[in-house]
Amino acid sequence: MKTRIAILGYGNLGRGVEAAIAQNDDLELAAVFTRRDPASLKLHTPGVPAVSASELAAWKDRVDVLILCGGSATDLPVQTPLCASMFNVVDSYDTHKKIPQHFAAVDAAAKAAGTVGLISCGWDPGLFSLARVYAGAVLPQGKDETFWGRGVSQGHSDAIRRIEGVVDAREYTVPVQAAVDAVRRGEQPELTVRDKHLRECYVVAAEGADKARIEREIKTMPYYFDEYDTSVSFISAEELARDHAGLPHGGSVLRGGVTGFDREHKQTIEFSLKLDSNPEFTGSVLAACARAVHRLQQAGQSGCKTILDLPPALLSPLSPEELRAHCL
Repeated sequence: MKTRIAILGYGNLGRGVEAAIAQNDDLELAAVFTRRDPASLKLHTPGVPAVSASELAAWKDRVDVLILCGGSATDLPVQTPLCASMFNVVDSYDTHKKIPQHFAAVDAAAKAAGTVGLISCGWDPGLFSLARVYAGAVLPQGKDETFWGRGVSQGHSDAIRRIEGVVDAREYTVPVQAAVDAVRRGEQPELTVRDKHLRECYVVAAEGADKARIEREIKTMPYYFDEYDTSVSFISAEELARDHAGLPHGGSVLRGGVTGFDREHKQTIEFSLKLDSNPEFTGSVLAACARAVHRLQQAGQSGCKTILDLPPALLSPLSPEELRAHCL
């Protein structure tokens, strides 16, 4: 029997999840929920209804897993605990410093409802989180460094768009190459977040908007920009559409460590991604995680989980026999 998945939010990430579901024979899209007029949505999957988000509760018994595709700044902190009171849920909450707080809220709601909530899935947090755990377990005498980009951060772009007077925006996260090179050489430098990344923001402002205020709000935004060297460029909507339509991203997790009785040998682990489409790749991770969540719920589990709690086999559509034959 296929896992019935619904999507809440049909922006770039929601469409990425829909595309991922279409590539997995054991998953099916049951519905797409939206805060917009459902008639305005043009889904790619034939026969799937677009439904007002106000009707979520009526679908409680018709969906195995609900994937939430809102933003981390304001949507997911409210939506995920609320939806976990009705559904098994998966989200891509990515405000790293607030994950413990978000976990606690979802855990309370899911345990009370007997559902499973999997938070902070994607590639960072998500696959990169796994890479850090695996690397740290293998090289306990070492140090992690994570670099993102160069690419468009959906979460940071969304955070800019929430500022009054902003019509649209793209944020590029850019690694500082000298820092990357030093880590790859095994130097284990002491790096601040400012040493590791730049943030480039391209903003379309509303006519008459106070650009100085917008720039100030961006550069001082906690958790997003205040700890980084950030540039803000105001451009036209036409320039944004022409020069910044794509959503590429990627990055690397590196751990440098030492082994041997005298710690004489340097060892380096690197896990990297290069993505043409950040939302489509993130949607693919969310779809795999939805499969795992359904299996956890069927096994009688409840409460909040992260990707660190998942046995890898739960993510795969392959049987244990196939995994042992082809992946081990």
